[in-house]
Amino acid sequence: MERFDRPLALKVWGDLACFTRPEMKVERVSYPVMTPSAARGVLEAIFWKPEFDWRVDEIWVLNDIRYASFVRNEVKSRASERTARTWATVGGGYAAEDDRTQRHTLALRDVAYLIRAEPEPRAGGPDVRAKYRDQFRRRVQRGQCFATPYLGCREFSAFFAPPSGDEQPLPLTTDLGRMLREIAYDADGSGRGSPRFFEARLEAGVLRVPAADEEG
Repeated sequence: MERFDRPLALKVWGDLACFTRPEMKVERVSYPVMTPSAARGVLEAIFWKPEFDWRVDEIWVLNDIRYASFVRNEVKSRASERTARTWATVGGGYAAEDDRTQRHTLALRDVAYLIRAEPEPRAGGPDVRAKYRDQFRRRVQRGQCFATPYLGCREFSAFFAPPSGDEQPLPLTTDLGRMLREIAYDADGSGRGSPRFFEARLEAGVLRVPAADEEG
């Protein structure tokens, strides 16, 4: 039988990344390392099924933490299905040039991480982790994904590959403060969610993510 005490591992890297701190209301300021929710997003872009959730256990920081500061043009409004339906009925439209604003971004550059994670079957479902692990490995080997993975912002695409086995985390130990772990969405399908945080610490370049029942 396969041992599940060794989480699956995935190497991801990219030119730019921005794991935005939620307390920053206007400007985009990145956490110094990838967040568990961002890591989960990368995994789900590669392999996802409604029968399981990804549990991120560790994130290894492989490259030096370096920042890039720049200004980007962004729009202030969000797309709304209700507004689009109104336009389809009574006319109207959207002009990006009238809704554009400049915002400062403090992003990370030349990032590389190793994500260690495990597929966790949802309550009531069959425990077929071995099958999910094999499917995930095959997709990574082939470079397959459902959507292009990204590093915090959709325009910051991520590359991914199986680990080579010689990856070494950055020799850095530091407190990272309260970090976003995930958004817990209500079960009623309303789209409402509550952020969950944990006290993050980088130990010899490794961010260990506590289980949900270990959160402070």
